[in-house]
Amino acid sequence: MELLDVAQCWRLLSGNDVGRLAMAVGGEVDIFPVNYVVDDTSVVFRTAPGTKLIEVVIGGPIAFEADGYDAAAGQAWSVVCKGTAQRIEDRAGLDSAEALGLVSWNNAPKEEFVRITPTQVTGRRYHVYRKGAEA
Repeated sequence: MELLDVAQCWRLLSGNDVGRLAMAVGGEVDIFPVNYVVDDTSVVFRTAPGTKLIEVVIGGPIAFEADGYDAAAGQAWSVVCKGTAQRIEDRAGLDSAEALGLVSWNNAPKEEFVRITPTQVTGRRYHVYRKGAEA
């Protein structure tokens, strides 16, 4: 296993577009799949009114995880960002988020933007062992 530096983590996140957002509210943990885009050193995703947005507004620490797999190289990676998530509400922030070109994967309208601001970014890359294959 190889520990990745922060720059490597951001490069991998930038080349991917789906991850999982984990939040704990009221003693319950929720995990939501989201498609996202990297904006400098933050992660932006779209959402609709509902549980995910309510939990973001309530606040508290979050974790965001994305991973990938390169079958040809036999390697996988995982990046975890820990920090906070905030609903983007100011006009300049919304204009900036709109310019990122992020489109929801499903047809439901998702008019709200959320920015994840990490305080910690960690990652790992590792060889994928397949039973019966040579290591």
